[in-house]
Amino acid sequence: MARNIVVEPIKFQSVREMRVELVERKGVGHPDYIADSASEAASRALCEYYLKEFGTILHHNLDKTLLVGGQANPRFGGGEVIEPVYIVVAGRATTEVKVGDRVEKVPFGSIIVKAVKKWIRENMRFLNPEEHVVVDYMVRKGSADLVAVFETGKQQIPLANDTSIGVGFYPMTPLEQLVFETERLLNSREYKSRMPAVGEDVKVMGLRKDKNIKLTVAAAFIDSQVKDIGEYLNYKQHVVEDILNLASKIVPDYNVEVNVNTADMPDKGIVYLTVTGTSAEHGDDGATGRGNRANGLITPMRPISLEATAGKNPVNHVGKIYNVLAGILAKKIYEVSSDYVRDVYVEILSQIGKPIDNPQVVSIKVIPLDFSRSELPSNIVGEIEGIVNEEFNSIKNITRMILENKVSLY
Repeated sequence: MARNIVVEPIKFQSVREMRVELVERKGVGHPDYIADSASEAASRALCEYYLKEFGTILHHNLDKTLLVGGQANPRFGGGEVIEPVYIVVAGRATTEVKVGDRVEKVPFGSIIVKAVKKWIRENMRFLNPEEHVVVDYMVRKGSADLVAVFETGKQQIPLANDTSIGVGFYPMTPLEQLVFETERLLNSREYKSRMPAVGEDVKVMGLRKDKNIKLTVAAAFIDSQVKDIGEYLNYKQHVVEDILNLASKIVPDYNVEVNVNTADMPDKGIVYLTVTGTSAEHGDDGATGRGNRANGLITPMRPISLEATAGKNPVNHVGKIYNVLAGILAKKIYEVSSDYVRDVYVEILSQIGKPIDNPQVVSIKVIPLDFSRSELPSNIVGEIEGIVNEEFNSIKNITRMILENKVSLY
């Protein structure tokens, strides 16, 4: 298949060479991350049911989850949740299937509720899905034309569910790596066993000015794990020291400053204390697609897609598939061209109703190491085109990788 692949060097300053860089990551317990996870958990549970009962993944998109914050009364030694967090998973799905002469109903409501509660149970230590959360759903049948597109393509190459853009880049800058790994450290199982007072709602904002990095970290603390304000401040200082230790390994050549819970006013008794480990208990709301992009970061200095990857079906929704694929392509392209380029950006554009392996364009933009070169060597361009064609020839593997949790979505 002759695909429209465009490879071009761009005379653009690499982010790592800019004087100012900004990066953010919202962690596991952040309301937006919870909303993404509710959408994705519900989608995967539906996929499992469709595959088991009908042998194929049927049309659905559950990418409109809303989390409405509850209310709690945290206090040292243990407080209580006053009003539960409310999560409503919204979207479209195949709710009934004609099998021979009968119509078989899909128990989508119970599937969604069970899947969301299971995710909460497995990822949040102090947020009880039965006591602290109300899980609801608002799901309707997909529109007939989109369902028809899905059905037409499912036996061969699926047809694109939307006209949409997928974006990816590689490599990460040192700041991007540090922001990502900081949240992953604080939410790792090893860290929770050592510091159980640190909740799951961790947000990391990174600022780099030249060779100086400032991390602003919001980390919810668990009230039942902290006896008084002195212990809270001691734990907070440990978090600062642990992040600085991590930074010494990831960015040894940078000056790093770490600030944790800067809104605290301990002299007035105001600290970031929670019952459940998430700001969702304080009325903080969340929604699918407002958090991390497919690479797990929010990177305003980079090209970015506004598509939510979570909750979209993994078979033909290019808003999901192309964002995952763009990241994979960027990494593979960089690995064969790093002698010539600083950064690789990949943008893929679909067209609704067309096979997902035949996008309107695959745009490969590279920032060259040598700006005096107007073009990349022809053999490198050939390798890049080969990588793109190889990945698109096996694009249905993306569905399997998503279902097996082998790729990042947010």
